[in-house]
Amino acid sequence: MKPPSEFPLNSRRDFLKKVTLASTAPAILSSRTSGASPGGGKHTKKIRIGLIGCGGRGTFLTPLFQEHGGYEIVAGADYFQDRLDDWSGRFGIPNDKCYVGLKGYQRLIDEGGVDAVIIKSPPYFHPEQAEYAVKAGKHVYLAKPIAVDVPGCLSVEQSGALATAKGLTYLVDFQTRVEPHFVEAIRRVHAGALGTWSFGEGFYHAEDPFGFAPDVLGPDPEDPERKLRAWGVDQVLSGDIITEQNIHTLDVMSWIMNEAPISASGSCNQKIRPWGNCHDHFSVIYNYSNGVDVSFTSRQFAAHGSKPEGIKNRMFGEDGVLEAEYAGQVLLRGKHFYRGGDSAGLYKNGAVWNIAGFYDAVMRGDASNPTVGPSVRSNLVTILGREAAYSGKIVTWEAMMAKRDPWKLDLELRG
Repeated sequence: MKPPSEFPLNSRRDFLKKVTLASTAPAILSSRTSGASPGGGKHTKKIRIGLIGCGGRGTFLTPLFQEHGGYEIVAGADYFQDRLDDWSGRFGIPNDKCYVGLKGYQRLIDEGGVDAVIIKSPPYFHPEQAEYAVKAGKHVYLAKPIAVDVPGCLSVEQSGALATAKGLTYLVDFQTRVEPHFVEAIRRVHAGALGTWSFGEGFYHAEDPFGFAPDVLGPDPEDPERKLRAWGVDQVLSGDIITEQNIHTLDVMSWIMNEAPISASGSCNQKIRPWGNCHDHFSVIYNYSNGVDVSFTSRQFAAHGSKPEGIKNRMFGEDGVLEAEYAGQVLLRGKHFYRGGDSAGLYKNGAVWNIAGFYDAVMRGDASNPTVGPSVRSNLVTILGREAAYSGKIVTWEAMMAKRDPWKLDLELRG
């Protein structure tokens, strides 16, 4: 086999044309060279879609779906009336298509006249909402993380398989998996560009994204509705930071390694952030086959200007090093140098590409749903690291998968 550097791609367009369903990138990339326009355009048919979870990410995505041109946002559901009112008022959704309460998503699916749903609720609710949608015959656009525990991950795996059996499109919204520089760099790594692997590392270092939580929790932090508003600092609702946020880094690690880890060990604690019960830092070693280990660290508090900052993965081998940064530089150093490029704008661009790809897959009747399997594995990788860090012991993949006790939400919430 020729080394990857001897297979140059003449342009980004050439690269995108070469991506197939069998590649490490999902089929979503094909939409960028099809009739579906990532930034809007003429479409022969509109997908009637409803939003479940009208908070920050849902509100961010709504205009992107509208700007695409192939969607009609027709309904919304959220637990909180004020959040639902703010969203519907902003985007012109009629009141009779807005569903409030814990089971509002069911009424949206049953009564909202939708072909598909966008699920952007707290991660704890994702498996049951996705399952309900698929059983009702709806296409699913699902946020990551897909779940907070092993049973939830297996539920998404099952609902993804059911979607395929029913001819429905089911997409998990990871941005890096459709970024061209990431896709090409990791393709080259899998083709042997690094030679024999030595070890890898990843990190997600950032300030606290939930600094608003103290104001939300207020004088009664155990109030169930206050907890739900501040779900990002609640272990059960979010899965803790290693699942809720760090999954971006750990998904790329899982993509690079292309297999499940054998075991993990680690630690975590809550030393800086005084609110909620999520930890503010994690440190984990993942053990893979052939003696290859990958170290991972994360934090959610200020580092006072210290670097590195952000989301980055590196993989070291005898012939080179992969460096891949979310919204930063992606390149291969060494014998088979690949310049890659800057993935700046990935937070928005990745969503735009996924939205276009989702439309394209629905229109083509493509129910292969290639994002489900890798997303389930990546989510399980975060849970393995979390269980190892919580226990302070080595936890094997096999032992984690045998632990089928679901996390339970102990909150009194209205239906």
